Order: sequence, then structure tokens, then C-alpha cells
Amino acid sequence: MLTRYIAIAAIALTLTGLGGCSVNPVTGEKQLSLISENQELALGAEQYTPTQQTQGGRFYIDPELSIYVRDVGQRLARVSDRPDLPYEFVVLNNSVPNAWALPGGKIAINRGLLVELEDEAQLASVLGHEIVHAAARHSVQRMQQGMLISAGVAGLGFALSDNEWAGLIMGGAALGAQLALAQYSQGDELESDAYGIRYMKEAGYDPQAAVELQQLFLKLSEGRQSGWLDGLFATHPPSAKRVQENQELVQKIGAGGYRGRDVYQRRIAKLKELQPAYDAHDEAMKLASEGKYEAALDQVNKAIKLEPREAMFFALRGRIYRGMEQPEKAKADFDKAVSLYPEMFQYQLYSGLNELELNNLGKAKSHLEKANQVVPTSIAYLRLGDIARQQGQRREAVAYYSTAAEAGGDVGAEAQRKLAELNE
Repeated sequence: MLTRYIAIAAIALTLTGLGGCSVNPVTGEKQLSLISENQELALGAEQYTPTQQTQGGRFYIDPELSIYVRDVGQRLARVSDRPDLPYEFVVLNNSVPNAWALPGGKIAINRGLLVELEDEAQLASVLGHEIVHAAARHSVQRMQQGMLISAGVAGLGFALSDNEWAGLIMGGAALGAQLALAQYSQGDELESDAYGIRYMKEAGYDPQAAVELQQLFLKLSEGRQSGWLDGLFATHPPSAKRVQENQELVQKIGAGGYRGRDVYQRRIAKLKELQPAYDAHDEAMKLASEGKYEAALDQVNKAIKLEPREAMFFALRGRIYRGMEQPEKAKADFDKAVSLYPEMFQYQLYSGLNELELNNLGKAKSHLEKANQVVPTSIAYLRLGDIARQQGQRREAVAYYSTAAEAGGDVGAEAQRKLAELNE
């Protein structure tokens, strides 16, 4: 409904040359306003969980780390220009160094970025920056301007990037993924830097940490570090101008304040201890993407041995077994992943697709339906159509295929073909 409203409003704006205006709650400047605050809050609330899941899901192995990040974020949110937003902060189970904000103060940071930071002040710099993106309605503005870019089209292959599911997600969940991965303009970035630094200072942190981070990011971007290019730099492009303006602002307001290195290092000690396991997982993913399944299996087994509570590792091993055409072995791993993290749509989806291959139609349908309840995907609708067709449920098959046919790519084409066959 919200996306339809935006489209209609944008058309009206184009035809009439007129649009609603409001005052930016952070800068005080007038700006285009097609989306109300209530709609902004609703969008963030609706898309927060699905967007988390498309970006790796919660990092549940160390709940204390998530509480710590939340507390730092709330400390900054209290001194922001929109302290009454329903802010939430979550750590995501994703190796790509990145952070993002949805409308309404829904913020996430990947564990892959946390391990790169040195102290609490640097964490405050990242979170403060994202708070400004939310408070200043940057993503809402980009929606209104029609500037959201698709994260690309991907299949069910092996990938490390944030956008693995981009081409399969349907409905409102696709909008959340686009919001998380949309590139901000230099103006948005400079604005978020400036006000984020002010929030840091107000909350008692040393704003020089923000300058240090920008200097590091600029250096890494020039070195074209692949993980950073896929993550933070794709959405938050660094620049010499940002470094210069940040340094000038810190000189103006004064450096000095809390750094919290010892506290931060204690808080991420468990994450650093587990890093070899996640490195092995990421290497297994890379090897699997190259079709080197035996080598990938060795790496993922290493990861499981180091951390047997991580559902992600079992899900990957299940995918590797599927690549090796061993669905029975894959079943045990997908079952384990689902048992460890039943809310995660990916694991329900993998399990459903595998059960279908084993011709366990009832179990396949159950898993696919559960996956779609969290994040609807075209592949799940397509296979639910196949199940309904096999069970002689023509009406249900038509409904599933019709939904899948709305998607693009190979999945949409297959759904259209099967729909035509049913209508012959």
C-alpha cells in the first residue's frame, strides 16, 4: 500500500509540479514531503525484521553484544534531534562490513564491521551516523525522489554479498532490502557525519573517532578492499571531502571525550574468538561458489567444529550437500539449522526446497509457507505451485504461479510457462 501511495504521489507531483513540503527535523530546512511521519514509522516497523533476515539475520550467538550495541545506540538517540523515534539496534550475522538504517530509527550493524572497530567511540560514530540517516529521513527522501536502486538480481547460488536474495524477494520486503542497500548521496553523508559528530560530543564521546574512521575508510576504499566495496562503501561512499569537513568540525567543537577501548574490546572478545569459524564459513562459501564442493566441505566442517551452535554453518553445509546431489545428507543439516534458528526464513526455504526434491510434499509445503510468512520469495511461491499441482489442487496452483509470475528473471518466466500450461 505504501509503495502504491508513493508511486501515485510521484506521478501527481510530476504532472502538477507541486508537492507537499515539511521541515527537516534535523536541519530545519524545507524538503519534499509525500510520506507522513505515521507512514514513515509504519514502514520501518514492518520492514525491520524482513530486512534483517535478508542481511543474515540476528547474531544470536552472543546476545550480550547486541545488548551492548543497543545501549550505545540509545545513549546517542537520546541526544538526537528526534529522540522520540522508536529506535532499535541489532547486530546482524553478516561478515560484510556494513551498517544501515530504515525509516523510523530501525538500525542494524553487521558483525563484520564490529570486528574492524577499535573502541566504543568508533562504534558511536557509526551508530550516530545511522541515527542521523533515520532522523533526517534520508531514505524516505530517496524513496520520494525515485532514487532507490535495486540491489541486483541473484539466484539461490552461493554468495557472500548483502544482496544474495535481491532478485527473489517479493512484496514489501523487497522495498526494505532496497532501503538498506541504497547508496546515499554525498550531501546525505556529509549531513549525517556533521550531526552524528555533534551527537557524539553531546553524549560524551570523543568526536575525533569519527575522523579516524573516515580516514581509515578512505584509505581502504583507495586500496579497493573487496569486502568493504560490497558493504559500507557501496552504501556510504567515503571521500576526502568528508574527512576534511569532519576534521574541521571537530576542531571547531573540540576533540576529547570517552573512547572506551578496554570496554569495547571486552565486549567483542567472544566475536573475535569466533572469527576463525566465520572465516572458515566464508572461505567455504567462496569455494562452493566455484564448484569446489569437497574443499568447501572441509572448511565448513572446520567452522562447525569451532562453533556448533551456529545455524548458518549447518545451512551452508546443507547447501553444499545439495550441490553435491546428496539431498538426504542436506536434510539433516537443514533440519539442524531450522532447529537452531526457526524464525530464519532462509533455513525454512532451503529445507522446503530440499524436502520437495525428496518428494516429501507435506514437509516441503510447511517449510515454504513458514519462509513466506517472514520474507516472501518468488521461488517459494513457484515451488508451492508445483506442490499444489502435484496434489491436484489446480486453483491453489494457479494462485501460487500467478504470484511467482509477477517476479522477473528465470523464476518469473517458469511460473508464467506453468501458468499457461494450467490454463490450456
